[in-house]
Amino acid sequence: MNASPLVPDKPPLSVWATAQDGPRAQRRGRYLQESEAHPAKMFPAIAAHAIACYTQPGDLVIDPMCGIGTTLVEAMHLDRMAIGVEYEQRWVDLAVRNVERAVNRGAAGYGTVVRGDAREIERLVGADAHGKAALVLTSPPYGPATHGHVRASFDADQPGIRKRNHRYGEDRNNLARQGVDGLTDGFTRILAGSRALLRPGGFLVITARPYRRTGRMIDIPTLATQAAIAAGYVLHERCVALLAAARDDGLLARASFFQLVNARNAFAAGNPTHVTAHEEVIVARPRDEDVGCGCVPSVPLAPEGRGDA
Repeated sequence: MNASPLVPDKPPLSVWATAQDGPRAQRRGRYLQESEAHPAKMFPAIAAHAIACYTQPGDLVIDPMCGIGTTLVEAMHLDRMAIGVEYEQRWVDLAVRNVERAVNRGAAGYGTVVRGDAREIERLVGADAHGKAALVLTSPPYGPATHGHVRASFDADQPGIRKRNHRYGEDRNNLARQGVDGLTDGFTRILAGSRALLRPGGFLVITARPYRRTGRMIDIPTLATQAAIAAGYVLHERCVALLAAARDDGLLARASFFQLVNARNAFAAGNPTHVTAHEEVIVARPRDEDVGCGCVPSVPLAPEGRGDA
């Protein structure tokens, strides 16, 4: 028997096939090209799957750290209402433009972006949204630097591989610039504030994956789970969102250049490290609700598409 009443003894498990297309193929035409510059983007198929599973048309979806607006765009195309909060003005502007693009492409829903610190989310979204959201969907930042993109340089003076689009802004108050303790504390505050936004029966969905900082593994999924419990939620499900395409002969990982390089270097050094093939999805509900633990039916596999990452 599990000692904690907040953690089910046998939480249901669901595997989401969310990388049958690569992330660029998922965004192509649906998002502005500038969206590729964000250092840590959610796969659109992950957002769409969560929204389809845990909400109905017309429902309100909120993302406290919306980045380029992935949650908002996917919600709008599924005929939901959506509110996103974003800290950095650069991404606020881009999220607004992606929302406008969704409208121009015939999305039936409505989306709006608010600039501000999500640690003050109750104030930022306004009293009209309190107790109205069917779903709060988000992903925590992964530190000040991510894998980003690479470009080969053949300059005789500076040959080699150069990174780009791999950093958040320089504002030290940004959660992405905090240490692990600061990130955990801030994320807990965000989740606690988000509770007031959920309607009875509403869901919190967090997507997260572990990452390495200076060679040390940072277990973001566990930190996110602990933050949710500390913020007053009870676990409902633990799911897996594939970052690899499911094929008849196995999984085709959508690994970045640096993930592949790091894995190869680790193997060569005698420290086997595999590329990440999934994100963990933590599904929770407010603790004061009398909820059981049941598995939401999985969405069928998407048709196979182009495999660019």
